Amino acid sequence: MSSRVVSGAAKSSRQINVVLRTPEPAAVHEQEQPAGGKPVPSQGPFAEMLKELDQLVGLDNVKELVFEIYALLQIGQYRAEAGLAASQQVYHMIFKGNPGTGKTTVARIVAKLFQSMGLLQKGHLIEVERADLVGEYIGHTALKTRDLVKKAMGGILFIDEAYSLARGGEKDFGKEAIDTLVKAMEDHKNQFVLILAGYSEEMDFFLAQNPGLPSRFPIAIDFPDYSIDQLVQIAELMGKEREYTLIPASIMKLRQMLIAEKNNCLSAFSNARYVRNVMEKSMRHQAVRLLGQYQNSSPGRQELMTIKPEDMRTEPRAGLGL
Repeated sequence: MSSRVVSGAAKSSRQINVVLRTPEPAAVHEQEQPAGGKPVPSQGPFAEMLKELDQLVGLDNVKELVFEIYALLQIGQYRAEAGLAASQQVYHMIFKGNPGTGKTTVARIVAKLFQSMGLLQKGHLIEVERADLVGEYIGHTALKTRDLVKKAMGGILFIDEAYSLARGGEKDFGKEAIDTLVKAMEDHKNQFVLILAGYSEEMDFFLAQNPGLPSRFPIAIDFPDYSIDQLVQIAELMGKEREYTLIPASIMKLRQMLIAEKNNCLSAFSNARYVRNVMEKSMRHQAVRLLGQYQNSSPGRQELMTIKPEDMRTEPRAGLGL
């Protein structure tokens, strides 16, 4: 897999290592009180990001942490305006959880938050995995890793399945990547944010291999598996985005499929990825069904939108698949 760049908001006009920028008046003074009594801006960049977060199903602990970071950065701006010292914190993070729990999506939102609050200059996201970091000979890994860190300057370097860097033992080049990343974190403080992501147990093992690693990542977020109800909600949202609807019988069928998959899954349950695969296959099955039913005419709008239980079916496993 090659590294991917996810563009954030527009590039800032100046390098900012400490939060000093004066916020837009509307983003600060026009506030509303949501449930729980937390004051949030009614408009402005954070208000837009809050809407993105609210659209994510579950993840209450993640939303709480993002608000805490926003509050700290906002108060840092007020302190700077008052002539007080602006505290510098480290924002490197560990994301722990199974596939399909929203880790990459949240990383993109965090990147935009940091850019809008002046912590990061660009707010883009570089997504990589082991193959993008580890080379084939001594010195190659350090070169590849430094190049990716350079690309991530002003944004976030997001390493998925980061635990794989420690799997090969002392002679594996993955250790060289880790050492290069640690050095970059020291040499380029406040110039980029490093997020390591992966399965919970594997990430705990990974961090235990180097006693100095945990302290370099002061923010650790657990991304729990979604409940059946939450997965059904995700499926309905996916359908709504593409103008499909699930009738009650289809929802019941989906619940049965989710329970069976969770009970029979030998490896980590893939959560929203599984739901996405089910929905996309159901759309294909619906298309085949409609073509067979309407050979001499066109289906109506409601028929084109409706996913029926017979459209939602599992297929024989072939290693991956449903």
